Amino acid sequence: MADPKGFLKFRRDDFPRRSIEERKKDWTEVYVTYAEDKLKQQASRCMDCGIPFCHSGCPLGNLIPDWNDLVYRGRWKEALAELHATNNFPEFTGKLCPAPCEASCVLGINQEPVTIKKVEESIAMKGWEENWIVPEPPAELTEKTVAVVGSGPAGLAAAQQLARAGHSVTVFEREDKPGGLMRYGIPDFKMEKWILDRRIIQMEGEGVVFKCNVSVGDDITGEELLAQFDAVVLAGGSTIPRDLQVPGRELRGVYAAMEFLPQQNKKVSGVWSEQKEHLTAEGKKVVILGGGDTGADCLGTVIRQGATEVYQFELMPKPPTSRDETMPWPNYPMIYRVTSAHEEGGNREYSVLTKSLTGEDGVLKNLHAVRLEWTSPDAEGRRKMEEVPGSEFTLEADLVLLAMGFLHPQKTGLLEQLDVELDARGNVQAGTDYRTTQDKVFACGDMRRGQSLIVWAISEGREAARNVDAFLMGSSQLPLVGANRPTELSLV
Repeated sequence: MADPKGFLKFRRDDFPRRSIEERKKDWTEVYVTYAEDKLKQQASRCMDCGIPFCHSGCPLGNLIPDWNDLVYRGRWKEALAELHATNNFPEFTGKLCPAPCEASCVLGINQEPVTIKKVEESIAMKGWEENWIVPEPPAELTEKTVAVVGSGPAGLAAAQQLARAGHSVTVFEREDKPGGLMRYGIPDFKMEKWILDRRIIQMEGEGVVFKCNVSVGDDITGEELLAQFDAVVLAGGSTIPRDLQVPGRELRGVYAAMEFLPQQNKKVSGVWSEQKEHLTAEGKKVVILGGGDTGADCLGTVIRQGATEVYQFELMPKPPTSRDETMPWPNYPMIYRVTSAHEEGGNREYSVLTKSLTGEDGVLKNLHAVRLEWTSPDAEGRRKMEEVPGSEFTLEADLVLLAMGFLHPQKTGLLEQLDVELDARGNVQAGTDYRTTQDKVFACGDMRRGQSLIVWAISEGREAARNVDAFLMGSSQLPLVGANRPTELSLV
């Protein structure tokens, strides 16, 4: 373990953020890096807790106490090796994951938990600074070919693991560059894209081939994929957004979040055509519907674009500021959180139901809503909403962004061509071996489990790769998720 008294001597010290006024003027990341001595202090708070519940809190089973101890002792290269044993892209999760590991930290029972997420990110960034992270090509090739459809975190993890197992891997991406929503969905103020680019370069050095601007299902059919490759991994996202079913939805000025956010990312990256109309909040009154991470991404974006007024409405009631009896440790607590975007401005309101939208000449002008009350949970934990009489209100709005989550992957095109079965929620049906109802076809990430976290995507990509490897070779020595050494999986 690290310092046996570290958790008694030091309090949690979250990574500092740049000043609000400074960061609102640009698109670079909001966080300031820690000094190494402070990182060691934070790592030293990791306890000798006997059973590290952080392992179970993390879908990857990251070896958190091990690398906390190594950071405390200044053994950074070994810490990086421990981190990479379970996670292909720790700098991605360190920046973007909501850290369920911290929610299950034993220290969090009666103190603030260990700053696991930022120590993780710092190890990875140190590895890049020291040039410890390099391509790891396989010693020999298997002559087996795999197509990975989608280059988000699940697809990238699956592709890297399969390439390291010696297979020839081709990743298909319909955008102009790999990365999925990490590229054109996550704003640069949360993760700048050069961080993504260097992992792509590493993977290319390992033999992974990226084919971008390819819409699988159109430019290449499902039948052609099956004919050209020994296995196919479906790793596309849950791309169909939950829509707003109210009068006026068709008005110009109402957009899904993923119609809006990618445009700004492309503009920052310099790939947005000036000939195209750019959706912007500049000089507009904006309403964001949805209180989750995507809503916060929209908030930070419209503030930087120059919105004059911003409201963020959430249907559900305001969550408590700390755990209550419905969310005992070590479960992930659904509590009130303030992101960097929320610090920057906007009016955040809960228990608001949008009833309709109105406009003039087909252009949005007003949002009409009502306030809600929620009943106490019933025996099954369900609550009912009731409109508060006389609480109706109208708000001027030039732009409404729908950030209400995602339903399932796109069904038309590739999934129809492959004739894979879907589950009750519209996701691709795949068992614990990640194999779909079609031979040679596997699924992972949001495509299989529905909208979820980046850490789940990487976990699913790694597990899918292990099962694809076993399918192709009869057995696999790729590591189990959470294992720090190869463990053979045999299908013979």
